[in-house]
Amino acid sequence: MSAKGRQAKHKEHITKYEELLSQSGKGQIKDTKITIPAGPRLGNTVIEADKLTKAYGDKLLFENLSFIVPPGAVVGIVGPNGAGKTTLFKLIADAAGQTVERADGKPGGEKPDSGEIKVGSTVKLVYVDQMRQLLNPDKTVWEQLSDGLDIIKLGAVDDKGRPLNGQLREVNSRAYCSWFNFSGPDQNKKVGVLSGGERNRLNLGMMLKQAGNVLLLDEPTNDLDVTTIRALEDAIEEFAGCVLCISHDRWFLDRICTHILAYENNSEVIWFEGNWSDYAEWRRKQLGADADRPHKTVYRKMTR
Repeated sequence: MSAKGRQAKHKEHITKYEELLSQSGKGQIKDTKITIPAGPRLGNTVIEADKLTKAYGDKLLFENLSFIVPPGAVVGIVGPNGAGKTTLFKLIADAAGQTVERADGKPGGEKPDSGEIKVGSTVKLVYVDQMRQLLNPDKTVWEQLSDGLDIIKLGAVDDKGRPLNGQLREVNSRAYCSWFNFSGPDQNKKVGVLSGGERNRLNLGMMLKQAGNVLLLDEPTNDLDVTTIRALEDAIEEFAGCVLCISHDRWFLDRICTHILAYENNSEVIWFEGNWSDYAEWRRKQLGADADRPHKTVYRKMTR
């Protein structure tokens, strides 16, 4: 597919947002298919950053960063480790009023050094830090994901428990565990003895039950097999909401993204409309041969 064709395909995800939302309550979920339930309907404002600046000590992560996430967008966030990608998630969570306390009891949120980040009033944010607090080391994987129920109901409800977007969708709880590579005896493992990769998969399973309308995913494809990654890609394509996804998996980003937020050298962050291949092609035109050359990350110094 050409670059223009790819970009048109991903723009389509935004333009058919209303159609995705209207279809989200229909049908029963197949046991082998990952499905992300739609949350409440998004308004016009999702996430807007205006001249955002953040530094740690004299290390500048980004400066004057501005972008607008439209309803239905899937944003791939790329860049080297330590560049500030997870920090951006914490800034968004804090702006949404969903700050998570740290293990030492101190506030775990992040504030920008300057600029503003705005999260729309209709946004129901779901992100991995929320899930970590809900894990019980004494429960089995199945108990953690199912709450001991044979059937899991997926979908958003109002304060009286009534479905917001059509009917709640039902899936067998054992099958739901298998969506995230927990099959057979692995479903009876205690949460407290899981490896880091298994915890990542469990967190993903917990997140996708929450019926949010904006998901913050941090390396979601780590420790997933190819079949599960493809199922997750399809689920994101069919999700009636927004996704911001930190990932080093370029193939994954090519399949799902409508936009790229790229952390580049010298504390520069670029907002780009298109998927990873579109961005890489644009970047080569800007930088020439230097675009594909490995280099050590350099941060600008913060000036006060």
